[in-house]
Amino acid sequence: MEKMENCTIVIFGATGDLTRRKLIPALFDLFQNKLLPQNVAMLGIGLTAHSDNSFRDKMNENIVTGLKNPATKKKDIEEFLKHLHYLSMDNTNRAAYPLLKERLAQLDQEIQANGNTIYYLATFPNHFEIITRYLGQQGMQKQGKGFGWKRIVFEKPFGYDLLSAQTLNHRVQQIFHEEFIYRIDHYLGKETVQNILAFRFANGIFEPLWNRNYIHHVELTAAEDIGVENRGRYYDHAGALRDMIQNHLLQLLAIIAMEPPAKFEATTIRNEKLKVFQSLCPILPENVATHVVRGQYLSATIRGEKVNGYRQENNVAVESKIETFVAMKFGIDNWRWGGVPFYIRTGKRLPTRVTEIAIHFKRTPHYLFTRELMADIPANQLILRIQPDEGILLKFGMKLPGTGFKIKTVNMDFHYSDLGDHIDLPDAYQRLLLDCILGDPTLYARGDAVEACWTFLMPVLESWQNNPEIKLYGYPAGTWGPPEAKSLFMEPGEDWRYPCKNLVQDGEYCEL
Repeated sequence: MEKMENCTIVIFGATGDLTRRKLIPALFDLFQNKLLPQNVAMLGIGLTAHSDNSFRDKMNENIVTGLKNPATKKKDIEEFLKHLHYLSMDNTNRAAYPLLKERLAQLDQEIQANGNTIYYLATFPNHFEIITRYLGQQGMQKQGKGFGWKRIVFEKPFGYDLLSAQTLNHRVQQIFHEEFIYRIDHYLGKETVQNILAFRFANGIFEPLWNRNYIHHVELTAAEDIGVENRGRYYDHAGALRDMIQNHLLQLLAIIAMEPPAKFEATTIRNEKLKVFQSLCPILPENVATHVVRGQYLSATIRGEKVNGYRQENNVAVESKIETFVAMKFGIDNWRWGGVPFYIRTGKRLPTRVTEIAIHFKRTPHYLFTRELMADIPANQLILRIQPDEGILLKFGMKLPGTGFKIKTVNMDFHYSDLGDHIDLPDAYQRLLLDCILGDPTLYARGDAVEACWTFLMPVLESWQNNPEIKLYGYPAGTWGPPEAKSLFMEPGEDWRYPCKNLVQDGEYCEL
């Protein structure tokens, strides 16, 4: 690992949910594992009136609540909390930034950070441009000799559509050079997502099969069993396509579909991912209704408990047309993937929480065994499980013992948990924060890639907005979404993978 330089980490939105649940616990885990710089200061910025001590007390509660290791010593937490500081200010108030600059200068001198600073924007997206502009007006983005390095981290969503993403990119790039802009996608920080790169490029037996000659189709699923919970106000303006597909699932797709990079470094890996986004076959407006299925969960009874429908959730419009489920199919127009359909599915209030990638291989070109013996046997599948129960599953046919040649599908199954109790999968934010401190943007989204993803999805979003004839289907909470999603498959007998059964046997499916 590269030697880490002393630095100050400024967290805008320090009293928010993300900071409490993810950022501070992740920084504490890094501290425990001696993966933070020797001298580091963390400065929280928020509207709530806190002193350094009261802010530390508040963060202490969250660290203790989320402890992975119950044997953690109280002394370790106390040592970590000494690195936390707080400044109460309105980050949309230009007049407050000279005070922030002064406080940072004091901390910088105390820890000898030489100007090295990370600005983490865990705020509302509409504050991104404002904060960046005011930092620039105070010269707090200056790099180089005498100023150290400056990096800025943006949480998702980065833009609401193509135009807003382009505008935001243009404005922040006027202040910070692209190489110092880190657009975070926590899915890319997951150990199992990174393992896909190792699985593909460190093994000689899979990559030769990773193309249109052997793969029939690819399926990506990101299912959640919860509803929108307390995110109704955000979700009713975003929806599943913006919230999950534009960032998380298209990023996963790029890792699955990219060409081997010339070198394992940030620029080459990000270049190959961009090529995938640029090769996505556009979904024309006239094809949106047949290539994309959207749905919204309805009230249902799950395990004896009454569950609200989406429109009954807090801060959701009574007649909302926002989708909580999306299934879509498309192609990648390049030499490796020409003719291979890709299917993506995501939704809330589905039967289980699971994120997985299923590679469906082609059937054997010749039925050596009779069709009757092979009729119920699916083609070989490779399942890459991102969460939960992380691992890799290979499904292939074997002969049942006894006379004849009756074939049965069996599993070759690997779980990360099989590596032993000492294996602890690090939280995604641990990895991404560490990478930012080290100056490694490999697992962060680049500006041109974000715009390419929005370009691909805009015909879908615009068609939904402009064409009221495109249906929004209702599906009972606890089911796998609208049955119409199955219609995306092109061949008889094809369907989605179902990791578990519906929790609701009977429920109302309707057009909303």
